[in-house]
Amino acid sequence: MGAELGGGLERGRKSRQRSQPMTQINVTPFVDVMLVLLIVFMVTAPLMTVGVPVELPKTEAGQVKGSKEPLVLSIDSKGDIFLQETRISMDALVPKLLAVSKAGFRERIYIRGDSHVAFGKISKVMGHLSGAGYTKITVITDVLDQG
Repeated sequence: MGAELGGGLERGRKSRQRSQPMTQINVTPFVDVMLVLLIVFMVTAPLMTVGVPVELPKTEAGQVKGSKEPLVLSIDSKGDIFLQETRISMDALVPKLLAVSKAGFRERIYIRGDSHVAFGKISKVMGHLSGAGYTKITVITDVLDQG
């Protein structure tokens, strides 16, 4: 058990100190919110890839570095063409890409072609793109397993 010994003068000084506002910022709630956001982004980041299921061919090529979010054209095993995740016809492809380029997109275009699709279909899409003036075209493949 503890008891405070002292006069009334000391007690008055302590009560005045307690009534003053706190001058430091409590960062604990801020850190808690940031950690929750970090976990949410870590869980959702792998899910943000292009959602068209394509079995990519295997090669020994290295990974290409890009500065912005890429524009991805996917060709699935049936030969259907997708711009990002939206199905698009070959005739509507060039006008849609021209509209995207007028909006400020001047980066590389990535083509993901299923390994079961004939290369003629992929080269036909690439021909349409180069005919429209797009020269930065990259074909995406999977890394070949060395083992």
